[in-house]
Amino acid sequence: MFKFLTPKSIKPPFARYSHGVEVPAGKRLVLCSGQVAITADDQIPEDAGAQAELCFRNIAAVLGEAGLGLGDIVRINAYVTDRSHLRPYMEVRDRLFSSPAPASTLMIVSGFARPEFKVEVEAIAAG
Repeated sequence: MFKFLTPKSIKPPFARYSHGVEVPAGKRLVLCSGQVAITADDQIPEDAGAQAELCFRNIAAVLGEAGLGLGDIVRINAYVTDRSHLRPYMEVRDRLFSSPAPASTLMIVSGFARPEFKVEVEAIAAG
């Protein structure tokens, strides 16, 4: 369904992601706002890995409303508040997405709206 783009003329991806993903004509796009790790009853896990899990669970819920799932994601933008949170986030992402994986960007940022948040993830899906 998707064409994963990894040109031989540029350095291969550093981790499990694709340099680009082509979405065929006629597919719907669903753009998910950044999801932070908070439950419906206001619980926020302490651990960055647990926060990443919850971010993706929230994205799965949003996509479910459109009849899509995590396997339909073509692009991920993720943000963490400290270099030490990179590995826990990447472990969750790599477990949830097999190769070829979506296009992805991961950035270290100074913070989010609430200091408890360590991870935020936004996604684009097509189906």
